[in-house]
Amino acid sequence: MDNILKKYLPERAVSSCLELIQDTQVHLKIVNERVTRHGDYRRLTDGRHQITVNATLNKYRFLITLVHEIAHLLAFEKYGRRIKPHGLEWKHTFQHLMLPFIRPEIFPPKLLPLLARHFKNPKASSSTDAQLSVALKSYDEVQSDKSYVFELPLGSVFRLYNGKLYKKGNRRVKRYECIEVASGKVYLFQPNAEVELISS
Repeated sequence: MDNILKKYLPERAVSSCLELIQDTQVHLKIVNERVTRHGDYRRLTDGRHQITVNATLNKYRFLITLVHEIAHLLAFEKYGRRIKPHGLEWKHTFQHLMLPFIRPEIFPPKLLPLLARHFKNPKASSSTDAQLSVALKSYDEVQSDKSYVFELPLGSVFRLYNGKLYKKGNRRVKRYECIEVASGKVYLFQPNAEVELISS
């Protein structure tokens, strides 16, 4: 397991993550990329715990995702199954687990202030934190040819991973109003949603 984790995690985080995995007796599965999620946690019918994490994540996002999912397991174990999946109990558990990792030996210096800010009130996904998400993406081994919604000019037409076309509209407080071309319905997009530009 140690050698496997070395492939996916920052070197100085491997032993602490291995300890977390062993302490929680979780079964970690590293899986092919899923477009809609970085990882997930589930309790299997036989009572064992399983976490899946996408193999395509860069080392920093893999670490955040792994700890995010272990936080679900520990929060459910400590507070019971009736808590909200990303409620206060999970947030506190995630903050507590991540704190030892937010160090310059593990994360690049330019990520540290963004992580410190993010973990004051962690969101259900690091992808909903636009600044952190964009910064993390710069460490991907294969740079994507996709664009972020916030980069596109107003009125641009773009394609989503599911093949649907949208036209970029005005910004509301944090998100952008985009009209689905086929139906005319308005949807709200996170500024850092990755899309394929069709025409601007």
